[in-house]
Amino acid sequence: MEGVLAGFATIGSIIALGAVLAQLRVLDLHSQQLLSRLSFFVASPALMVTVLGNADVAEVLSKSLVASAAGVLVPGVLYVAAARFVWRKSAADTVIGTLSSVYVNAGNLGIPIASYVLGDAALVAPMLLMQLLVMQPLALAVMDTAVTSSAFSLRRFLVRPFTNPLTVGSMVGLALAVTGASLPGVVHDPLSLVGGMAVPAMLLAYGVSLRLGPKPGAGTSASEIGYITVLKLVVQPAAAYLVARFMLDLGATALLAVTVIAALPTAQNIFIHATRYGRAVVVARDSIFVTTMLSVPALFLIASVLA
Repeated sequence: MEGVLAGFATIGSIIALGAVLAQLRVLDLHSQQLLSRLSFFVASPALMVTVLGNADVAEVLSKSLVASAAGVLVPGVLYVAAARFVWRKSAADTVIGTLSSVYVNAGNLGIPIASYVLGDAALVAPMLLMQLLVMQPLALAVMDTAVTSSAFSLRRFLVRPFTNPLTVGSMVGLALAVTGASLPGVVHDPLSLVGGMAVPAMLLAYGVSLRLGPKPGAGTSASEIGYITVLKLVVQPAAAYLVARFMLDLGATALLAVTVIAALPTAQNIFIHATRYGRAVVVARDSIFVTTMLSVPALFLIASVLA
């Protein structure tokens, strides 16, 4: 469990740094917007090229992917149902809320946990690639369409995801992984250097928001945040576990990996997306805050039962 604590300590320290810098007036809300845009348009696409370019594509087709997909589908459907029929949310707000309920922190937390707790960083690959290449492009396509005033166009809906910098970076990285090609050093090294800004920029922006924005629990519904938290930390890992064990008959190691990864907290880049589109920003921020805090005991419980 030291890997779990180390991962959370790393994330928490950078978020705290952002809050301290905001308190000292080194960073302000304008800085938060700048960090968010820098991460969205520049650093994250570069990170996707370098990370996915080294991924094992065979992992995408494994049984673990099926279990992970089931873990996403069940809470996703439950949130959409509540958003549409209980809270009457718009399409854009529903997308952010759904992502907050199912999109796990597979990158800057899942990778160290897979490495130090599960013993193999490749175990996080199915969830990571599914999120980057399926869930994120689809969600961003809906967001792009929802925030514009123009009439719906199927062609624009299908094309627009591939004009998104994050999607383009993901597709380039996947193409490198499939073909086995590698970028020349003169291209790869600058991309790797720029991509290294993505996670710190996300976390610093989040820390600034915690200090200068509405306090957690203010500006949104406590019942909605509670519902998202239950979906994220209880329903998602439970669904992934049940499918993995009783339908796919995964071995003990794969079963533990699928369940632990599904129980990771909401990813910080959901906050970046919410900020970028100006929709459900507080919902995304509070969901990340609460699920990150509560995922520690959830991960300990899962590991103690299944390890």
